[in-house]
Amino acid sequence: MKISVVLGVCLTLGSIGANAQNAPAGARKAASAQAAAADKAGITTQAKIDPAKEADIRKLLELAGTKALVSQTMDSMSKSIKPLLTNSLPPGDYREKLVDLFFAKFTAKAEVQHLLDLAVPVYDKNFSHQEIRSLIEFYQTPLGRKAIATLPKVTAEMQELGRKWGEDLGKQCMVEVLSEHPELADALNVAAQSSQSANK
Repeated sequence: MKISVVLGVCLTLGSIGANAQNAPAGARKAASAQAAAADKAGITTQAKIDPAKEADIRKLLELAGTKALVSQTMDSMSKSIKPLLTNSLPPGDYREKLVDLFFAKFTAKAEVQHLLDLAVPVYDKNFSHQEIRSLIEFYQTPLGRKAIATLPKVTAEMQELGRKWGEDLGKQCMVEVLSEHPELADALNVAAQSSQSANK
């Protein structure tokens, strides 16, 4: 179930981040072991970063409009996950209210700034300080400013096109599979009729 994976990752990131930040000075070995375990799991934790480079990374994130893109992505993710979460719960009058309350709580607690903080070590790991400075220079050019202004619109359009493409491809594949395997089409019809009878 997608929602459990997403929530699991969020919870894991949160617990690792909190433990790393609250570790006492005498517990460096434990923190190092935890960081090594996190790296093996593919999770990035906050490491010691050169303050000048960190400042430039944060400047780059600000120039690139990352905060707006993260907010847009989280909103899009919530909209796509909401029906999955609803359909994963047993039917009942409670379902819509529970899902609405969950997303209200999730949205209130999902701080974009926290995700930006998580991005800093990722940029530190993947870009040299000079590359970060070069990106800053680019985003201050007319083309860079246009890219920043246009990227949210391009991203939204691509997400919508991708959603429609996925739906159409999914329908096409299901029709083809059912036509190639009539026994499965018959089983599907029987299951649908049984479900309708049970819901009456």
